[in-house]
Amino acid sequence: MSKRVSMVVSVLLAAMLSGLAGGVSADEPNKKIGKVYFKMICTVCHMTAAGKAIPPNTRTMKEWQAYLDADKHDASGKTNPKVSYYLSHAYRESIKDSNKAAQKFLDMPDDQVAADVRAFVVGGAKDSDTPASCE
Repeated sequence: MSKRVSMVVSVLLAAMLSGLAGGVSADEPNKKIGKVYFKMICTVCHMTAAGKAIPPNTRTMKEWQAYLDADKHDASGKTNPKVSYYLSHAYRESIKDSNKAAQKFLDMPDDQVAADVRAFVVGGAKDSDTPASCE
């Protein structure tokens, strides 16, 4: 991970912990935190394992919601079949030595990570007001 990426993660996490990340409380979804998690953990894994990113703007809001609600990561069965696993403490623990973002998010509650990532991908869907890529 580059120094710039590490610095961005550190700044965003510091802002979140100090309550400065858009004035969002820890109980409300924070799509800025979801964006960091998605880009630094989900996208890195997808690029490594599948050779391609899956940015939020590849699906509609309804498609992202259905995908996340179904909690099925890979219908082929080649990888863990649950999306929730990749948002869990157990997964972050398993990759923390090779992923600095996983280290930073290690103690964040799973439901908060899931809500934050959901806010980012649904809010960044191709039919949203702010479609998001992985760049």
